[in-house]
Amino acid sequence: MSDAIDPITGYNPENEVRSITVEIDAPVSVVWDILTDLPRYGEWNPFCIKAVSTLEIGAPIEMHLTNFWNGEIAINTEYVCANDTGRMLSWELKHAPDWPYQARRDQVVASLGPERCSYVSINAFYGDTGFHVMRFAGPWVKVAFDNTARALKARAEAMWAGR
Repeated sequence: MSDAIDPITGYNPENEVRSITVEIDAPVSVVWDILTDLPRYGEWNPFCIKAVSTLEIGAPIEMHLTNFWNGEIAINTEYVCANDTGRMLSWELKHAPDWPYQARRDQVVASLGPERCSYVSINAFYGDTGFHVMRFAGPWVKVAFDNTARALKARAEAMWAGR
């Protein structure tokens, strides 16, 4: 077992997908409003074209996700595990006997000044199945997250410019 693998959570950095980090010419508040305005995801998000949730800790988030390799839409339900206003929005899928594919996605926003910020999305696939999920889904998740980061940047900058 590698020293990098956490024996408690099953986290292995080799099973992590990280989007590009985009610098956005808009305040954190603008980006945060876009990330939490789930009914409007279909207007800007090329990966998650629909999302439904209260965004309360423990609440389900039902997402309609575009698979960039085949164009199919998959419905995926995970559970909100962090909602730190203006900083991080996260959801996870815990291990279950009938679905042993544990994962967590963190969307992180960081201030770079009063009218600038950065955004990155990180997804970790955990446990014994993490290696397999990463090999199967990692490449298209990377494309999806990079496209989402670019689209979020474009949306936020357009909204800020048109304020």
